[in-house]
Amino acid sequence: MFAHPDLMLHLAHDRTREMIAEADRDRLLAGARLARRGRKARGRPTGAVASREPTVVVPAH
Repeated sequence: MFAHPDLMLHLAHDRTREMIAEADRDRLLAGARLARRGRKARGRPTGAVASREPTVVVPAH
């Protein structure tokens, strides 16, 4: 079977982009799993996002 060289090059580039996207997705998921495991180990709940706002404490009179 004969395939046009431009078609084969296009298919090869498409496959390369798919493999790069899959590797990026795997890397992001692995980082998220690590971060989640780290929060769980410190006793912080994993389902809620911690507030980044400083807490103001008002002294009692």
